[in-house]
Amino acid sequence: MRPALAAPHPGRTGRVIAIASGKGGVGKTWFAITLAHAMARLGRRVLLVDADLGLANVDVQLGFQPARDLSAVIAGTATEEAAAIRHPAGFDIIAGRSGSGALAALAGPALEAVLAMLPRAAARWDRVVVDLGAGLEAPQRRIAAAADTLLVLATEEPTSLTDAYAVLKLHAQDHPEGDARVVVNLAADAAAGARTHQALARAAATFLRRDVPLAGVVRRDAKVRDAIRHQAPLLTRHPACAAAADVEAIARSLG
Repeated sequence: MRPALAAPHPGRTGRVIAIASGKGGVGKTWFAITLAHAMARLGRRVLLVDADLGLANVDVQLGFQPARDLSAVIAGTATEEAAAIRHPAGFDIIAGRSGSGALAALAGPALEAVLAMLPRAAARWDRVVVDLGAGLEAPQRRIAAAADTLLVLATEEPTSLTDAYAVLKLHAQDHPEGDARVVVNLAADAAAGARTHQALARAAATFLRRDVPLAGVVRRDAKVRDAIRHQAPLLTRHPACAAAADVEAIARSLG
């Protein structure tokens, strides 16, 4: 790992893409890493921000120990450029504080510092991918509402669908005109993923009066667990597998 090189680019504004889920265990962090990698492979300058407050694990999944992390940016002891490091796969990372509860209750000036960082980062990187913590607390809601696009991960499990709907409902309250889309992970196949999305989309249309499009379906793939076990990006270790192809398709659709 080496320091990121992210000089400002006047006149160019990137996009902030937040990734959320109502519950843990749906593959959110793995998806955030892989999406950031896929966008970098498309030629984008990408920053991945681990904002899973209090239980950050991007660094754990990728097997590195950052010299600085998000807490340094919040404290004002480092800029986002200074805190970001370049992963060999070609994207930059601002890590969280793995295994610590220090950021779990982010509020007040600390939360405002994170919210202020996002547009600054979007002026320097083409895509800022934010891995939010699972759940429905105020910090996650505020950051999700500040993003240009919210991707809500869900699986076919009933509890995941219920929690994903809750995330969509709160986002509709916080940002009525916001761009929220669904990613179905761990799907048996594309058709099964589409059915899962349709169940969520019907509920959103009926009760929220909101169209929630499908960003994409990621098929269940044993290669994902292998990559996580080896602390390697999927697109590096298994670039031709089904899940890799699915995430790359999502990256292309997001532009």
